[in-house]
Amino acid sequence: MTAVLEKLAAAGIQLIPADVTSHFIFERDGFVAFVERRAEPEENPFGNIGAPGLMTERGFAALIWRGDQAFFVAKGFEQPASGEQVTKIRSFATDLAAALN
Repeated sequence: MTAVLEKLAAAGIQLIPADVTSHFIFERDGFVAFVERRAEPEENPFGNIGAPGLMTERGFAALIWRGDQAFFVAKGFEQPASGEQVTKIRSFATDLAAALN
């Protein structure tokens, strides 16, 4: 478990404190991902990793594609995603998976 936490810290990924008992929430650069909490954590309490998205005032905004344009979309919220944001969110997802697995 300590090794996982060290990998997360080295990648600049932080655990967000939340009153959610079913998932952990990880964040970097405004991007978040929900990771399920294993019922029987054994050595690793981290389960499946959800798709990353952007944290907004309205909550979680998923990255979706319409043709060749990316958007962050949530209920009552839509924002075009820049190429830099797409690169950063993909990097975040890759780094999070590497740290947790």
